[in-house]
Amino acid sequence: MEGTVYTSVDDPNGNAHPLWSESQHLDFEEVECFRRKLKYFFMNPCEKYKARGRKPWKLLLQIIKIAIITFQLVSFGLSNQMVVTFKEENLMTFRHLFLKDYTDGSADTYAVYTQTDMYDYMGHVIEQFTNLKNISVGNHAYEKADLKYTPLVLCQESYRNGSISPGNETFDIDAQVDVECVKIYPVVPFRNNNNNHLANLTLDFKRLLAVNINFTLKAINLQTVQHHELPDCYDFDIMITFNNRAHSGRIKVDLDQNVEIKECKDWNVKGASPRNLVLILFFDTIIILTCLTSLTLCVRSVVTGIKLQLEYVHFFATRYNKTVPWSDRMEFINGWYFLIIVSDSLTIIGSIIKIEIQIKNVTSYDICSILLGTGNMLVWIGVLRYMGYFRKYNILIITLRAAFPNVIRFCCCAAMIYLGYCFCGWIVLGPYHEKFRTLNTVSECLFSLINGDDMFPTFKDMQQKSYLVWLYSRVYLYTFVSLFIYMVLSLFITLITDTYETIKHQRQDGSADTELHAFMSECKDLPNSGHYRLDKKPNSCLFCCLPQCRSDDQERLQTES
Repeated sequence: MEGTVYTSVDDPNGNAHPLWSESQHLDFEEVECFRRKLKYFFMNPCEKYKARGRKPWKLLLQIIKIAIITFQLVSFGLSNQMVVTFKEENLMTFRHLFLKDYTDGSADTYAVYTQTDMYDYMGHVIEQFTNLKNISVGNHAYEKADLKYTPLVLCQESYRNGSISPGNETFDIDAQVDVECVKIYPVVPFRNNNNNHLANLTLDFKRLLAVNINFTLKAINLQTVQHHELPDCYDFDIMITFNNRAHSGRIKVDLDQNVEIKECKDWNVKGASPRNLVLILFFDTIIILTCLTSLTLCVRSVVTGIKLQLEYVHFFATRYNKTVPWSDRMEFINGWYFLIIVSDSLTIIGSIIKIEIQIKNVTSYDICSILLGTGNMLVWIGVLRYMGYFRKYNILIITLRAAFPNVIRFCCCAAMIYLGYCFCGWIVLGPYHEKFRTLNTVSECLFSLINGDDMFPTFKDMQQKSYLVWLYSRVYLYTFVSLFIYMVLSLFITLITDTYETIKHQRQDGSADTELHAFMSECKDLPNSGHYRLDKKPNSCLFCCLPQCRSDDQERLQTES
């Protein structure tokens, strides 16, 4: 062993020039000492337990964290579901209350076509607003500001001046837009007086762009009481739009709402105990502490890896006058730790916001959902790291990691073709096909075609008003489907398959894929051999090691534990 020479791992015949010779550069035991240090660093938790009896606390912590974070997410999801349901049901309620003759599912086709209907529909909104207390079955109320009800605001937008004569094919338009508004206050007793409100409002339909009706209603979500949660107070900013910007004879009518969730100013719930709220807050606190512990351990492991990387680079630079390639350096940087760090950070911030929501200091449900949902997703993805310790699962993970750079480069090239088809389809087929009206819908349609979804309706729904465009659409769709399904996807799968076969053959041959692994493979000490234990007394061979190797090695192993 004293005169062993290690050659380049890139030369399977062993004919390359020696990379290092221990008999010439360093004592054998010092190299073995450093090899053990590297090999111990790359052991999995089970091997480290066999090597030094080290308990896999980090693994156990991740398992516990997955369970409690998932339970927290489900609990918050059920609570958030009540909020979403309350918003959606109120939106449907407002449409039935304020849009005349509205039926479910007619939001996209709801419109007025005559001047009489226009005034009638506007008057219906005002009538329903002023009589809300007498007709609504919900707990809706008007908004108050300085002890006064806030009004309904009706505004019409129109061109400043205009003379339009389609018969003579002439027009004279001042593009400046004037806005004229009328405020209507709810009065007590509530009476049907919409005719008086509209008496001073005249619509010039040739110049009219839109009529916007805005008002605010308040409500309380009482269904949360049944789930032992404090109710929230809601402000619904309702916007009704009569859109005449196309001047096509069809004025589209739409009702939308902006919802603001607030803490109720004064509340009292009898027959309910605050115990459940305390338990929820305590559980969220436990999650924050668990994630902080996991975050600290992962940061420590990353720092340990960086230090060992620098030591490895220095070791080869000073002893063998060799530069370590970046592929070997990155072996010390465990990307799974960064994934867990990001996950823990998102979960901690999301849990803090959730606590604030529970005690009614904030109402940022959407932000909290994004943080907790993303954090939980990354936690479950992180489980792959521990599945990689099993040989059959590990080859799949290694394949994904090895194929990732080639896949990214391939996707960048395919994206150029994809974007070309997107822009072409939007400008050519957009006027004749509903799925190609906007760039967003074009991209969604083409992505569905790649996956073989909704293919026949895409061909069938193409309008045949222009035979040239219809013929072009056939060439466009056939070439896109053929190119991406039969060529691009096949090449994409081939990239991953080739990588899988390469790694599979490397494992069967037992060859090291990097110089780092070739260097560590010369250490034949098994994890249960006892050579890795800190309390092991040095034998006669170890006295020839340098003091730095003996002392620093033990100090590093203590740090890594």
